[in-house]
Amino acid sequence: MKSLLALPFFALLSLTSTAQTQAQTVPAAVQAATNGTATAQFKTSAVCDMCKARIEKSLAYEKGVQSAVLDVPTKVLTVTYKADKTTPAALRTAVQKTGYDADELTADARAYNRLPDCCKKTNPTH
Repeated sequence: MKSLLALPFFALLSLTSTAQTQAQTVPAAVQAATNGTATAQFKTSAVCDMCKARIEKSLAYEKGVQSAVLDVPTKVLTVTYKADKTTPAALRTAVQKTGYDADELTADARAYNRLPDCCKKTNPTH
């Protein structure tokens, strides 16, 4: 009797692991297209981990943004977002309004002046 109850459990377990294996073999670009997400990368003027925290937190409040990760050494911000909710241009503007350059857009002067001195782009990386 116990073996009869265990049989459906193992069948379900087998189907779950097969589905996970198949999902891992689908290219990332295809996965992004199927769930409506897109990824954008921007070159920023961030210089430290405080900048990283500030930019990532700021973008967390933007509509449609699922994740934002700044690589401090390369100054590249990678944003994953819902393509139907926002655009790369809107994301660049959000970075700009936080006080940092985003690709060709220069930082908003007022926001830039509010940054701590260590986060100004004229300072060396620390």
